[in-house]
Amino acid sequence: MLLLLPPSETKKIGGANLTIEQVHLSYGQLNEARDLVLEALLKVCKSKAEAIKVLKLSPKQLGDRELNLAIREAPTMPAYERYGGTLYKAIEVESFTKHEVETMRGNILIQSALFGLISATDRIPWYRLSANTALPKVNLKKVWQEHSGAAYARLVDMPIIDLRSKAYVDLAPIPDHLDSYWVEVVAEDSKGQRRALNHFNKTAKGELVGAFVRAKSAPRTLTQLKAVAKKAGLELEVEGKTIYLITSEIIRTK
Repeated sequence: MLLLLPPSETKKIGGANLTIEQVHLSYGQLNEARDLVLEALLKVCKSKAEAIKVLKLSPKQLGDRELNLAIREAPTMPAYERYGGTLYKAIEVESFTKHEVETMRGNILIQSALFGLISATDRIPWYRLSANTALPKVNLKKVWQEHSGAAYARLVDMPIIDLRSKAYVDLAPIPDHLDSYWVEVVAEDSKGQRRALNHFNKTAKGELVGAFVRAKSAPRTLTQLKAVAKKAGLELEVEGKTIYLITSEIIRTK
């Protein structure tokens, strides 16, 4: 079983001396697309005015342009450590054992707007680029939809649990012939009515990933995934190709 995560806009600075030019990202079939997107991003960042416009930089974020320009020479760290948003905080990656890191390597994937599909343990630099960014002359959706099929072709004979946000689902949809399930986080109110969650969405997903990785052996079936979720205080219900992740956060009716 594979879990497919979104990246996060919040990223940690720093890393080891190995650069993106010296490491090897998973799914080398995507390298041509990666180079194309990176070149377009670097071209945007050469102009301060264009970077502000395209990347929607606030005055406090102007330094992001310089960090983007240094992507090729920047230090790298494993992607699951680089991303520091709510979902990744809920995974609690700081406490991982060697066994849990290996589970991340073999079972957790991330969809990046810059690098496409990568393993959670692939080393990446800091960067600023989101799925919704409109790069001049390079349509991110077109690029990743055209190229991601080659990477997805390697993901056979195992279910894919899609925890991405809709923006990243649209960026590189999973082919219909693969056994995949999209996760929606919901809570039930006192009347048994379900409501999609916003605030706790990423936290619940992160808790599920953390429970998955810390299991003695990685779940291989939906039944096993349900058992792992239950230990984390979560409930799973499968309806067709949708998995409802039901949290313990109870919505109170007015």
